[in-house]
Amino acid sequence: MAFPLRTGLYNKLSYRTPRRYEPVSPLLPTMVRKVYLLFTLFFSFTVLHAVAARIPPVQASQPQVSFGYNSTEFIRARCGATRYPSLCYRSLAGYSFAVQQSPIQLARFATNLTLARVASLYAHVASLRRACGTAKSASACPEAGALRDCADSLGDAVDLARRTAGELCGLEAEAAGSAAAVWRMSNAQTWMSAALTDEDTCVDGFEEVGQESRAKADVCRRVWRVKQYTSNALALVNGIVASR
Repeated sequence: MAFPLRTGLYNKLSYRTPRRYEPVSPLLPTMVRKVYLLFTLFFSFTVLHAVAARIPPVQASQPQVSFGYNSTEFIRARCGATRYPSLCYRSLAGYSFAVQQSPIQLARFATNLTLARVASLYAHVASLRRACGTAKSASACPEAGALRDCADSLGDAVDLARRTAGELCGLEAEAAGSAAAVWRMSNAQTWMSAALTDEDTCVDGFEEVGQESRAKADVCRRVWRVKQYTSNALALVNGIVASR
């Protein structure tokens, strides 16, 4: 049995016109990227500007070199009041960063230098004394008594310089003008002055020794050099009083 074709419906189904879609414009993604890029640049500029506003400006008028220069000139000026200013400046200028502009720190470094020099001289004289003690007769070492007395005096000078350094170490913590500060200053001045006296005593002990003695010439020359450091240290210790 044949079924009649419904040609009308078939034609509608078969020849229905498909829906058309308009293609997306190729300019749209490009515009989105440009807008995103502009927004990113604007945001970055805003953040950088805010961060830069919080950074303090560099003070070009106060560089680190200027501070070191002032400390060096401070040492030069202080050393000008000593008996041996050239030696004072040469021996202490290398500590300008630690000294800054503190009279106490400067006197401490000078005292420590003196302590090292006196201790080294004491070790040298002690070795000469031991060598002299091995001589077979007193005539073989006429400097025996002088070396013994000199070693004793220099040993005392080492102890006095060490005590002075200790007093200066505690002085900075004391209030200026306080009883404790006055006591420490008095001790430092007295002990450093006594150390200088002990060095003179060492040299005086060689007066009875003949000029031909090589040990005498050696020790006296070394003591004279150390005395310059001790004298400068004493002057710088005394200078603390005027600065406080």
